[in-house]
Amino acid sequence: MESISLDEFLTEGMIKEKDFRAKVKLTDWSKFENKRVIIKGCSEAQIPTWAYLIIATNLTKYAKRIYFGEPCSAIDIFKNS
Repeated sequence: MESISLDEFLTEGMIKEKDFRAKVKLTDWSKFENKRVIIKGCSEAQIPTWAYLIIATNLTKYAKRIYFGEPCSAIDIFKNS
């Protein structure tokens, strides 16, 4: 299972919308093609809900399944049929 940590999208220790959206655009989402992906639920900073939604939206085009949380208690949020 692949994982995405929103810590990778932080700028100066926080989510700054303009920078976040730029990093999302630069991300090669195709590397998640037909893979199971977990969006990690914990972070060094407070993450707004919209940031998780943007990541999940981009993943739905490629990922086989998307989970949220930690591997030991992941919640299934998307299944590509």
